[in-house]
Amino acid sequence: MDPTELIAHRPPFLLVDEIDEIVPGESARGHWNLTGDEWFFAGHFPGRPTLPGVLMVEALAQVGATAVLSDERYAGKLPLFGGIERARFRRQVVPGERLDLELTVTQLSARAGKGLGRATVGGGIACEAQLLFVIVDGEPR
Repeated sequence: MDPTELIAHRPPFLLVDEIDEIVPGESARGHWNLTGDEWFFAGHFPGRPTLPGVLMVEALAQVGATAVLSDERYAGKLPLFGGIERARFRRQVVPGERLDLELTVTQLSARAGKGLGRATVGGGIACEAQLLFVIVDGEPR
């Protein structure tokens, strides 16, 4: 599924190529194929391009947002970061790799929630984090 069917993000800040699976209000899985043409690789780092960890966390949040917004109770809403806890980065991610993203919603109310995210490459963990978010009224797209 095209993530833009659910979330408001657009290039160059859309960090998910496709949503592979959604359980509304519970979990989502997607992926991001890193080609090396992405805007950040030129400066992070010249001669040794590496995906910034903060963008891995943002990609997890975007996948998590599809899980929340696919639940009809949250149609027209906008999940925003409320916090990031226990973020750990286990390996570099470089051009040519596929970053597999999954987020499981662990708490969800009318106004906020939490989720556990994991980003992997070839089955090896690249990043894990607990994401906190608030849910606000969205603007028409």
